[in-house]
Amino acid sequence: MTHPKVRRAGLRIGTSFAAAGISALLCVGSATPAQAKTPASWESEALGLSSAQKTTRGKGVKVAVLDSGVVKDHPAVAGKVTTGPDYVKDGLHSGDPRWGEHGTAMASDVLKVAPQASILSVRVIDDKKDNDGDLTNGPSPVAQGITYAVDHGADVISMSLGGETFGSSFNEQETTALAHAAHKGVPVIASAGNEGDMFNDSSYPAGYPSVIAVAAVEKGGSRAEFSTVRTYNTIAAPGVGIVSAKNTGGYAPVNGTSPAAALTSGVVALMLGKDAELKPSQVRAILTSTAAHPPGGYNPLVGHGVVNAAAAVRAVSDPPADGAAPAKYQGKTFLTPPNGVEPTQHPPLDTTELTIGLVGGGVGLVMVVGAVLLGRAGRRRAATVAGPAGPVGPAGPVAVPGLPTSTGGPAGPGPGHSGPA
Repeated sequence: MTHPKVRRAGLRIGTSFAAAGISALLCVGSATPAQAKTPASWESEALGLSSAQKTTRGKGVKVAVLDSGVVKDHPAVAGKVTTGPDYVKDGLHSGDPRWGEHGTAMASDVLKVAPQASILSVRVIDDKKDNDGDLTNGPSPVAQGITYAVDHGADVISMSLGGETFGSSFNEQETTALAHAAHKGVPVIASAGNEGDMFNDSSYPAGYPSVIAVAAVEKGGSRAEFSTVRTYNTIAAPGVGIVSAKNTGGYAPVNGTSPAAALTSGVVALMLGKDAELKPSQVRAILTSTAAHPPGGYNPLVGHGVVNAAAAVRAVSDPPADGAAPAKYQGKTFLTPPNGVEPTQHPPLDTTELTIGLVGGGVGLVMVVGAVLLGRAGRRRAATVAGPAGPVGPAGPVAVPGLPTSTGGPAGPGPGHSGPA
C-alpha cells in the first residue's frame, strides 16, 4: 500500500482507504448503498463485540473525534454528532468533498463499536493538503482541540492522526493540553502511525506518555506491515479492510492505524458506559491486562496485544486501583538532608591553567618591555651616528658652519659619514 502524505508540521492522517489499486491518500473504491449502520467487517469477531455490547453500548459517553471534520448527516452517524470549532481554518466547510473524508470514517468506526455514544467533532487536520506551516510559530490545532474537548464534556478523546516521516514533532502546547486532559480524567487514544519499521524517531501524539498508542493488526492478529513499530505502542486493534463511512455517502474499506485507534476509542466508550468513574490509568490497565497478549507478554509490534472488548467490559466490574490518584504527603513539613550525609562540596579549584596563563602573560610582558627598550636604544644609536641636529629657530633651521641649510637635500659630511662620491 502507499502511505499517506506527510504533514510537515508534525501531523499526518494515519490511514488510507483500501480498494483495488490503492495509489493515494484516502483513495476510495466505489460507494455501496447508504445504510443506517456501518457494515461490520472481521473486526467485530476479533474484538468480541457481540458479547461486549450485551451489557453496554456506550450510552451517555461523549467521544471527541479530533480529525478532519465529520459529515453529521451521513446515515452512519446521523443524530450523534455535535460539531465543534475548526482549528485548521483553511476555508473548507462541510459539503465540500475535500472536507471530512477521514473524520467521517473514523466517527463511524467509533459508533460501530459503541452505537449509543455521541460524537464531538473538532477539526484539527486537513484531509489532503500538505501543511507547510510551522506550528511552533502559532497555536497547535491539536492542542487547541484537546483543550476544547476536555472543557466541553468529552469522556474520551480519539485522535486517528500522527505519523512522522521527517522526524519527531514534540510540541509543548500539546503536552500542556494532555496534562489538562489527565487532570480532568479524560483518556486519550491515538494511532501509532503507518511508517512500519522505517523510522526510529518518535511519532506524536502517540508518543506522548499519557496517550494510549494503538498499533494495527491484520486478520489473524499479526501486525499489519504498515503499522509503526515503537516501544511505546500500548495495544493493537484491527486495521486492515475496516469498512467505514465515506463523507460523500456510502462506505469503503479502510487500512491504517487510524481505524485501529477509532475502534479502540469505541471500546473505551463501552467501558465508560458501564462505569463512568473509570480513570485514565484504570482504562489503560484494563485494556493492557485483558488484551490477547503476544508471546512474552509485550513487544513493540503490537504492544500488550490485540484489544479484547468483551474481556475489557467484564473487567470494569472489578477495576484495578487507580495508581495515578493523588496521595497526601506524609513526611515532614520541611525537607532536610538525610541523617549522616554530608552536603556535596565542590572539588578544589584547579589553578594549573591559570598559573600557566599568568606566567605566559608575564613572559610576554617582559618581551614587550625589552622590545621597547631595544627600540629606544636603536634610535639613540641612530641619532648618534647621524650627528647633532642644528638648532631650530622660529623661521626654520639656523645655519651652522660646515652644514647645509636645505631641508630637502642630502646631509653634509659629518662624523662617521663619507659624504657623496
